[in-house]
Amino acid sequence: MPPISKPAIAAHKAQLRREAAARRDALHERPASSAAICQRVIGLPAFQAATAIHCFLPMRSEVDTRPVIAAALATGKAVAVPVVGRDGALTHSWIDTLDPATFTHGQLGTPRPRHLRPAAIGAWSLTLVPLLAFDRAGYRLGYGKGYYDQLLAAAGGMSVGVAFACQELLALPREPHDLPLDCIVTDAEVIIPLRAS
Repeated sequence: MPPISKPAIAAHKAQLRREAAARRDALHERPASSAAICQRVIGLPAFQAATAIHCFLPMRSEVDTRPVIAAALATGKAVAVPVVGRDGALTHSWIDTLDPATFTHGQLGTPRPRHLRPAAIGAWSLTLVPLLAFDRAGYRLGYGKGYYDQLLAAAGGMSVGVAFACQELLALPREPHDLPLDCIVTDAEVIIPLRAS
């Protein structure tokens, strides 16, 4: 069988993104499902042991990660969040509060700290990763910008995808730059991907 072309993979991923976003948008009981996911994340040994974490601030119908951030701050952990600049570049900033007054809207509609305190990649041991879809091998489908592919390749530490169970697909198309997650936490379970030997 001939290899699938890059344009064909891109088109397939675009279609899957649309379908996954619609499925996530249609989810009922999102607050309760988000809360269940956050409790599972907080219970992870990697979260308990971390002195610093990196966590996205939710946009659109993503998992509401604010309880995880609040728990981290309450236990003295340092918390970094991603920031997309006006030039489209991804940087990272430490935060010490979730007070809405300390945030504005960033380039992609995500909350952005008003006062940035730069966080160096690798200064945290746990990265919580947003996604549109995932499979049990640990691969994720993001928004197509490549931000997290680059971040995970550089950051080291443990990567944890957070998603609703309805975002699972049987298998995702993979490209050489796609890195599998170490763990995926849903409202139904914690998934540790099986790695092919």
